[in-house]
Amino acid sequence: MFITHWSLIKKLTLREIKARYKQSFLGFFWIVLNPFFQMLIMSFVFSKILKFGNLGVPYPLFIYAGLLPWLFMVQSLSSAMNVFIADSSLIKKIYFPREILVLSTLLAKTFDFFLSFLIFLLLMIFFKVAFTPFVFFFFLIFLIEFLFVYSLALILAAFNLYYRDVQYFFNLVITLWFYLTPVLYAVEFFPEKYRIIFQLNPMAVFINAYRQVLLGGDFPKWSSLLVGLILSAILFFIAKKIFSKLEKNFGDIV
Repeated sequence: MFITHWSLIKKLTLREIKARYKQSFLGFFWIVLNPFFQMLIMSFVFSKILKFGNLGVPYPLFIYAGLLPWLFMVQSLSSAMNVFIADSSLIKKIYFPREILVLSTLLAKTFDFFLSFLIFLLLMIFFKVAFTPFVFFFFLIFLIEFLFVYSLALILAAFNLYYRDVQYFFNLVITLWFYLTPVLYAVEFFPEKYRIIFQLNPMAVFINAYRQVLLGGDFPKWSSLLVGLILSAILFFIAKKIFSKLEKNFGDIV
């Protein structure tokens, strides 16, 4: 389906990227400035003031490796939730698979993610962290995370069209989720009996895997990554069923 509509997907993705920075003086620099300055602030607070324990790697890199995939998820879901409302006129005019709007939003955020990732690579050079062949597992981890985020985005976008309270509930959930995800801290800081939280939290699995291949110079933990893949696949099939059922009435609601 996506292959046959690739031209439309490409146009919608480019439209999304250009529209966000068209009238901005700094333009695409905002893509990298936002996570970069968040990393600087968090690094100062948690390494200099709260003095987190030794992590074996420079703390700015440790945070950045967790912050980038986290921001990709949050920003993708936030944008995707309102995509059917924002493009209501397009939905009414012509028919095309509505998932394309969600997919193009995520592809635009993927562009942001990889642009910010270039800064991460420069920081690795700055802190003299060695590049290893395990870095290439980064792309595999991202594909699994993309599947997870896309599945969640389909569900949230569809439900938000029916019930606008979804976006407010999302803000509450994402705050709690952030503290249950090792963006700022290492899993090892938690007592052993509580670590099952991170094994069942797909974002914790992805972030730990990113750190293992980028900073640890090692394979990702395959058992945990497999759990993340299985959860993402299950969520995808559930999302497709929910979306196909709700999509029929999109034209009437918007």
